[in-house]
Amino acid sequence: MKVYFAPNSRAVRTVWLLEEIGQPYELERFQLGQKEMRGPEYTRINPNGRVPTLIDGDTTISESTAIAQYLGAKYAPHLIRGPDSPNFAMYLQWLHYAEGMIMPPINNYVVETILLPPDRRNPEMAARALKLLNRTLDAAEAHMAGREYMADEFTVADTITGHAIMMARRMGADFANCPNLSAYADRLQERPAFKAAEAA
Repeated sequence: MKVYFAPNSRAVRTVWLLEEIGQPYELERFQLGQKEMRGPEYTRINPNGRVPTLIDGDTTISESTAIAQYLGAKYAPHLIRGPDSPNFAMYLQWLHYAEGMIMPPINNYVVETILLPPDRRNPEMAARALKLLNRTLDAAEAHMAGREYMADEFTVADTITGHAIMMARRMGADFANCPNLSAYADRLQERPAFKAAEAA
């Protein structure tokens, strides 16, 4: 199994989950923005030139949440919740909350504060993105009251939305009124599998 990877990207989610599962993998490393990510060799594998990409035998998959669903279903059924579980809807909600709600404003904020050259950055758009990001965290903060993990027990959803919440905190989102999310993020960061993924 091979993972195309760059630090400080969604690829950390994939490596984290593989570490949680105990599934061996090989890393093909990039740095974000590296020209080889847009080159013909990699875009034959992932036409978008982004990470992560997972290759498992004859299977190639490159959307981080889809990778997580795939790995959970194939290698770690104890980390997913199916239709017979009372937490099935909760699991699905929080599995997809990251990409649906948290990551779009993070992406916009990163573009306006890091990726664009200084003369093209728009402080108003950056402030708007950060304000929207803070709003998306309110629902997660309320949900995590009295819970340790998104679907009560640790699941694949935590490697996706939990990772997005940790990214939001690093980006400067306002966690002053988010004691539940702060404790949750701290808990996730202490997991040995997450530490291994970060070290990658």
